[in-house]
Amino acid sequence: MRAVSPRGAKAFFQMLRYLPARWPRRRARGRVARLLEGLSARSVAPPHHRLVRQLFLRALGGLYLIAFTSLGSQVRGLYGSRGIQPMRDLLASPRLLALGRERFHLLPTLFWLDASDKTLVRGIRVGQVLSVAVMMGLAPQAALMGLWALYLSYVSAGREFLSFQWDALLLEMGGLGILTAPAGLRPGPGRYEPSAAQVALLRALVFRLYLGSGVSKLKSGDRTWRELSACDYYYETAPLPTRGGWYAHHLPRKAQRFSTLSVLALETVGPFLAFAPRPLRLAGFWLFAGLQGAIITTGNYGFFNVQSLVLGLWLLDDASLRRLLPSPPPAKPRPVWRTVGAWLPAAPLLVLGASEILTRFERPRRLAPRWLDWLEMKARPLRLVNPYGLFAVMTVRRPEIALEGSDDGETWREYTFRYKVSDPDRAPRQVAPHQPRLDWQMWFAALGSPPTWLLALLLRLLEGSPDVLKLFAHNPFPEHPPRYIRAVLYDYRMTDLETHRRTGAWWTRERLGLYLPPLSLAPRGMTSRLQWHAEE
Repeated sequence: MRAVSPRGAKAFFQMLRYLPARWPRRRARGRVARLLEGLSARSVAPPHHRLVRQLFLRALGGLYLIAFTSLGSQVRGLYGSRGIQPMRDLLASPRLLALGRERFHLLPTLFWLDASDKTLVRGIRVGQVLSVAVMMGLAPQAALMGLWALYLSYVSAGREFLSFQWDALLLEMGGLGILTAPAGLRPGPGRYEPSAAQVALLRALVFRLYLGSGVSKLKSGDRTWRELSACDYYYETAPLPTRGGWYAHHLPRKAQRFSTLSVLALETVGPFLAFAPRPLRLAGFWLFAGLQGAIITTGNYGFFNVQSLVLGLWLLDDASLRRLLPSPPPAKPRPVWRTVGAWLPAAPLLVLGASEILTRFERPRRLAPRWLDWLEMKARPLRLVNPYGLFAVMTVRRPEIALEGSDDGETWREYTFRYKVSDPDRAPRQVAPHQPRLDWQMWFAALGSPPTWLLALLLRLLEGSPDVLKLFAHNPFPEHPPRYIRAVLYDYRMTDLETHRRTGAWWTRERLGLYLPPLSLAPRGMTSRLQWHAEE
């Protein structure tokens, strides 16, 4: 329906004054007049998004700053020459070098030039400087290009420790930020409004982010979601629980079922609010913000929840922010060539996003055209469009791995992690938005067979690598590395309220057995650098 212009509404309202005084339905005439006055006051101009874009870009710079700063405290222990997974060794592997130029497409990283420890640290510093520049509104488009290329360089060669969904989401948000950011040294809110294509891309990402999580839960067939009992286990088995999660675990059963049902509703029905009329879209923003706030208080998921909040800004418009930010000067009319230019990069991203959603519903691959398969293959290494979906299958038990060292094979001392659940008397910590990569991966390792990176970690502990030891809160062997090291598996349970009041303990744990038998450094000349020992 075509809206009435403010000038036309005002003229029609003035015309009503000249209607006969004996108009038979004065109440109806008054209602029509008030309706037209309301239309005139609201204005028919399309919603503006320059303030939304400005706030989003500055928040995006803050997200990059968090990500680079968090990674900077761990980069040498994870990827340095004496780290768990040296990046230099990966990029120098004969298998990759044999691929020729194809390796640059499979692993798009600047560290092909140099992956030394100094370069890895310098990359973090450059990322921090560029992040601050974006936060201050200095050359946002150019700075975001540098940030995206730099973070992609770490993620592409980061393997397990940089394979989380928030890393992929940051790259996707960063890519869209480049397309949306105004050019110039200090562009402020920009001279032109964001195009319809740019707004559609970012709202489509909100849609995909939440719907992907909801659909994955429904399709998994997990009984905890079907029976609405997922939240009975969620707080206790979260990778890095918080103190708030400990208390939430003791809520009544009805509250847990209501929480589970609310999550399913928000992640399956709620995403469609991203394309709803303005009042419903604003309601969607507050609903999603409430969901993310609840998750932040009950679990540590790095900067993922802050990302989701920042992305949700695109459900708003400038009228929603005028109480917080001053109104910008009027925007200039967008030239036709700028409108067309905005759709050129947006169109393939929209197609890839739609394809990803259809894949969630088991789109038959035989119906996909070849050009779409080619486009997906080219875009996949760049992480421009990614699948999302957390906790499709709820973990109902909490196994945890403890690493222990010994000098004689009889007396064992435990390594203390900074954030992972270990000491039953230590309260769960609020870690987010910091992302402790090793602590997170230890939670995943306990759910299955030993991954190769865990063996590399044990090797570094036997060698006494100072970069790796900095990832731990306490080194039980400060003078020299242990002779033996092993991994023990425990089952953890949150204590009940009475036990906690009586003993102060937050957890109880039961030893399940050895996860890895004792290992030691192999003598020189042997093929393997580790040798196994049978424990008596």
